[in-house]
Amino acid sequence: MIQPEEIAEGLARGEFFLEYLPILSLDDLRCIGAEALIRWRRPSGLVNPADFIPLIENTPASGVLTYWVIETAAEELRAWLLAHRECHLAINVPPEIPGRGGLYYAAVKAGLLDLASQIILELTERGLPDGLALQGLAGAMQLGTRVALDDVTLRGGANLAVLSRCPFDTIKLDRSLIAQITPDEPRPEWLEGIAALIWSSQLTVIAEGVETAHQLQVLFDAGVQAGQGFHFSRPVAAAGLIAFHRQANGLNNAEEPLASG
Repeated sequence: MIQPEEIAEGLARGEFFLEYLPILSLDDLRCIGAEALIRWRRPSGLVNPADFIPLIENTPASGVLTYWVIETAAEELRAWLLAHRECHLAINVPPEIPGRGGLYYAAVKAGLLDLASQIILELTERGLPDGLALQGLAGAMQLGTRVALDDVTLRGGANLAVLSRCPFDTIKLDRSLIAQITPDEPRPEWLEGIAALIWSSQLTVIAEGVETAHQLQVLFDAGVQAGQGFHFSRPVAAAGLIAFHRQANGLNNAEEPLASG
């Protein structure tokens, strides 16, 4: 089993890197942003994030890794974000991080404050943010940063409990929900509730794990605004994201900055 101290050792050895999963607007299939995904390549091979992310939650390694992601993403994509103010970058943030001043410090250190309106902080329902974290999220939103509830499964009342406590303006539907949309079951029961939620609120809904044209059409018909998944693109390096954005949005090479890093 991986130990938290191995995270710091891996960072020191340069074993971590980022990939970016493009996010597209479903009405015109333009690239409107990306989610930063952390990767770990050890001498023995790639480590599945599911094998180390849960193990470091609520440990110092969680903060170390989160701040590294923020700094690295800023280094690689700052010029691209500045050139395309309509695009956003989503960063996963553990619930124990926002209220301790670390996010603000990391944003200042990484030079992201002037890009605050283009950042989406993603939190999962695995841990409810405490009072300090809620204050930190509110402070981030005052700077224009958006906050998303990630991996929404609509099972039980957990998601609703989180939504009632936190200032989310975006929700991301878990891939397990999208996988239920098939030719045999084109409109699962949960889809009606999502359509009603979109109609009655100002929430932005992003579908994760879109893998077929059929899923894309069903989600679009339900009013879901954006999506990500292998139907559009696999995770790519920063240069790949910039190239994908250029192609999807019909831009020429002169309109795109080079990726850093």
